[in-house]
Amino acid sequence: PASASSSNLSAGRCFLLRPPHSRCRRPRSLRASASLEQEVKERADSPSPSGTSSQATRRDVRNIAIVAHVDHGKTTLVDSMLRQSKVFRDNQVVQERIMDSNDLERERGITILSKNTSITYKGTKINIIDTPGHSDFGGEVERVLNMVEGILLVVDSVEGPMPQTRFVLKKALEFGHAVVVVVNKVDRPIARPEFVVNSTFELFIELNATDEQCDFQTVYAIGLKGKAGISADNLADDLGPLFEAILRCIPEPRIEKDGALQMLVTSTEYDEHKGRIAIGRLHAGELKRGMEVKIGETIADKVSGTALPTIKIEEPTVRMSFSINTSPFVGKEGKFVTSRNLRDRLYRELERNLAMKVEDGETADTFLVSGRGTLHLTILIENMRREGYEFMIGPPKVINKTVNGKLLEPYEIAAIEVPEEYMGSVVELLGKRRGQMLDMEASGPEGTSLLKYKVPTRGLIGLRNAILTASRGRAILNTIFDSYGPWAGDISSRDQGSLVAFEGGSTTSYACVNAQERGILFVKPGQDIYKGQIVGIHQRPGDLALNVCKKKAATNVRSNKETTVVLDEPLSYSLDDCIEYIQEDELVEVTPESIRMSKNPKISKKKNN
Repeated sequence: PASASSSNLSAGRCFLLRPPHSRCRRPRSLRASASLEQEVKERADSPSPSGTSSQATRRDVRNIAIVAHVDHGKTTLVDSMLRQSKVFRDNQVVQERIMDSNDLERERGITILSKNTSITYKGTKINIIDTPGHSDFGGEVERVLNMVEGILLVVDSVEGPMPQTRFVLKKALEFGHAVVVVVNKVDRPIARPEFVVNSTFELFIELNATDEQCDFQTVYAIGLKGKAGISADNLADDLGPLFEAILRCIPEPRIEKDGALQMLVTSTEYDEHKGRIAIGRLHAGELKRGMEVKIGETIADKVSGTALPTIKIEEPTVRMSFSINTSPFVGKEGKFVTSRNLRDRLYRELERNLAMKVEDGETADTFLVSGRGTLHLTILIENMRREGYEFMIGPPKVINKTVNGKLLEPYEIAAIEVPEEYMGSVVELLGKRRGQMLDMEASGPEGTSLLKYKVPTRGLIGLRNAILTASRGRAILNTIFDSYGPWAGDISSRDQGSLVAFEGGSTTSYACVNAQERGILFVKPGQDIYKGQIVGIHQRPGDLALNVCKKKAATNVRSNKETTVVLDEPLSYSLDDCIEYIQEDELVEVTPESIRMSKNPKISKKKNN
């Protein structure tokens, strides 16, 4: 958020959800015998706690965040909640995953940014925050949890609690929030809701939840069909039981209405015309247009306002270098190619991405960008190339710490679902990367096993593709940061070298046929390349320089039969794949239309010298 200074609020805009709660009260679950109306009356008649007589309660508002591991169906569940609350016209065409409005979110099928919406049920406004399920975007979850009184924890009816489930639940319990557990996708043929509920309860115990928090309400649902119920075998035709659980189990928000203005900023945006836009929640007082306020992480009354506790976001664990494009093809596809363009864009990202850090590098055209994981940084890179930027990025490196003279590195918990026939290969891969097995269990009747490992973050770089190759594409890898631990020693992440072009030009079929005998190519005939570009994967350790632009020598001897040229399909690597592939002396060139890999000329010169 912005640096602390005194400013007139009209310079920007503030959006807020309704007031915060009193954490001294706990909701009763649907198991309670009293009706909703009786409970509301009891709360209204009960005396206010000592010293909180100025607190006002909004009976007609609930604030909730929906959290879950990636692909457990929370965004689809929000779709059904919006449809059933008549947010849209009956004849309105509405796309799936409405809340995933970002282009990258729709392409990748994941939620990247936290977003809020609201619905009305029986006269009560329910403010809903949809949060990312991937651990790399955990900062989006951490910063919004203080805006709500409770969460809907969505858990898949087969997989049960996963690494990200543990992360978001831990944060919610630390805030003292009420939790409603939604067991989703109970219509799956291999659903095991009873096992999932028991596993979730055990997770609550592990995370030191209070007795009242452990007595959570469970709702069973089919988010895609918009059905829910308090029994897995008896679902209603709509989400009525889920809405009732929210009204009953989530406390009403409360505010110090007569106090001095206090609004905690949870995120910021910047508009060239409107200026700084602060998004947060009012904790005390009233916010009016034209008020003079002190703006920092807390927007407070200019005279008597005091700061609220700041939002704590976990530190980044991975760093990558961004530098200007130095390839021979620079400027052919992008609009922004200078170091000043790159610097301005990276520092502007800090206006809205609170979990990211940017530092100046060793040279004027190099910048160090730190994030929660490679995916966190990859999304930034993808957005920048779509905006017209050209630049180069180095391999991801973990951020180590030195404590009491000892070198520590980040460790993550990895959960791998893998068919039993490929389990040996996956275990061997994780062993080479210093992984420590924590648990192994059957994952349903599909013949798959769930492996849980504690692995150095270094060992996870490039692991996803290696596991997919070893399992013929059938394994699923999920990771989340665990803690810093002792340095694990050397880790070999890549056994094969690169095929490097030692001459630029246009690739030919003749040269590609000879080159593919040395490994797997990234390029096809007729493609422009430059000297030093990585054109394939060598089948052996170490790099191999070759010429993929060589033409067949012309002779005056006519052959009786033309030779048929058979070329293998070139390997197509995405941006994520390229970042996982490159090593210390390699770079990824990113432009609006192309992604190429090359050897780092600076490191190559040092080696030669």
